[in-house]
Amino acid sequence: MISLPPNTELMADAEATARAAAEHLLAMAEGAEGERIAICLSGGSTPKRLYKLLASPGFVERVPWARIHWFFGDDRVVPWDDALSNVRMVREAFGHAAPVPATHLYFIPSDHGAEAGARAYEKTLRDFYGAAELDPERPLFDLVLLGLGSDGHTASLFPGKPALSERRAWVAPVPEAGLEPFVPRITLTFPTLASSRSVLFLVNGASKREPLQRLADGEDLPARHVESAGRVTWYVDRDAAAA
Repeated sequence: MISLPPNTELMADAEATARAAAEHLLAMAEGAEGERIAICLSGGSTPKRLYKLLASPGFVERVPWARIHWFFGDDRVVPWDDALSNVRMVREAFGHAAPVPATHLYFIPSDHGAEAGARAYEKTLRDFYGAAELDPERPLFDLVLLGLGSDGHTASLFPGKPALSERRAWVAPVPEAGLEPFVPRITLTFPTLASSRSVLFLVNGASKREPLQRLADGEDLPARHVESAGRVTWYVDRDAAAA
């Protein structure tokens, strides 16, 4: 068994991960104060399973859709109807069953390139937050969902790329992705992800054994640098955790 990150819960498989994540999200929403709940979404097959589950019978009626505002941790600079778009993935996963208010999905703009899209999304986040600077005592997000790439990246924070060192901007362009498909991306930065009451990593499958092992060995991978004002939790399935 691989030595796993702190605050890891071991799951039987991808379906168990999605169900546990759904319950985690619902418990967070139930305990959230105020009228608005802000959740930052991740791309990938595991989150897609979670989003479909939230829109399914047994869950859809428990989600406080009117209170939740959904943001994106990153996206590829492609049209929103492109197969590579996280926007398309989330729309398809929620389908028509999830009663998401039209103004509660905050897409990352992709029409005018990575630089312009990053600037526009930063303005969107600042407008929602109501300030130009992040206050450690007032997190932007209630929950941030993240995955782990085969190279140790998370969101679109790839090893060796300039966005890793960005500390002032809330959103950064990624002109050259570190993995296929090699299309430009836009990503939230580490300080923005850290402005959260909780972070939840969802990690499934044998392809994630290597990056988990590299993290356990102390390698300086991007996922290691994710912080939160609250707890960083990992849900890892047995295929990913197996030695």
